[in-house]
Amino acid sequence: MKEQLTEIKENALVKLAQIQTSEELEVFRVDFLGKKGALTQVLGQMGKLSAEERPVIGQIANEIRILLEDQIKIQRKNLYEIELTKRLETEKLDVTLPGNKPVVGKKHPLNVVLDEIKEILTGMGFSLAQGPEVEYDYYNFEALNIPKHHPARDTQDTFYFTPEILLRTQTSCVQVRTMEKQQPPIRIFAPGRVYRLDDFDATHSPVFTQIEGLVIDKGITMANLKGILDTIAKKLFGNDIKSRFRPDYFPFTEPSAEMAISCFMCGGAGCKFCKHEGWIELLGAGMVNPKVLKLCGIDPDIYSGFAFGMGLERLVMKRFNIDDIRMLFENDVRFLNSL
Repeated sequence: MKEQLTEIKENALVKLAQIQTSEELEVFRVDFLGKKGALTQVLGQMGKLSAEERPVIGQIANEIRILLEDQIKIQRKNLYEIELTKRLETEKLDVTLPGNKPVVGKKHPLNVVLDEIKEILTGMGFSLAQGPEVEYDYYNFEALNIPKHHPARDTQDTFYFTPEILLRTQTSCVQVRTMEKQQPPIRIFAPGRVYRLDDFDATHSPVFTQIEGLVIDKGITMANLKGILDTIAKKLFGNDIKSRFRPDYFPFTEPSAEMAISCFMCGGAGCKFCKHEGWIELLGAGMVNPKVLKLCGIDPDIYSGFAFGMGLERLVMKRFNIDDIRMLFENDVRFLNSL
């Protein structure tokens, strides 16, 4: 057994000198000092020795174990320093080199134009108003002078939850809620999503954004409406833009008008963008119907007002010359970066 221990010691020292990595050193430790290692297996046979031989063999085995453990510690330290030096050489970083430019996002075109409109309207004294997207039929239709079976309802295919609850088809219901809670003077605008049962194609979407404006006060006239809308158009599209009003019909305004602006692509001469008409339809507007004022608890003999509404997606499409509304919803980064 003494010869076995001597042989184990010599073999261990030879192999230890040949080790090049920390992984090899750990394998060496297990092979010689582990529970099933060479030294442990020899010590397992000490029960066969006489009482006089056991202390001698035990002392030799213990000396070999201490020697190997010390040598392993020294080798581990040396290997760590060697491996660390290699890592520092292969993983070194030149801190003087410029870093990679981070990818920076940009505003969606809908938000670009919406923020501009918000800035214009707040600068003109309008306050932001909001209301629920899940709305009562009363606020969406009846309070706006569109009772049940009114022909105007046929032009708005509606998502109904129940006969009395629906997804709003316009943000005009925010105006009604505001007039119920607040007495004139009122000057608000209400941007928000609206829903209509339309096919999703190049010019239609079942969900889109509408921006409504409302002014109620004493002595408000159609001239005030025209001045406000003309100013909005010039701030959005430039001071050279001209505006045109034509009679139209909306149940909640009387008189009503359609506003168009001179084509900002051709200056009104006629081009493909404006379908060679020289004008681009922008929004609908009119004086608030006295019946709507009465329903909201406002005396039409004392107060008058105007309202206007525009679709944000159409404004953006005209602004950026986009011919397919679906491009605004598909979030194609290539398209967004091209604007």
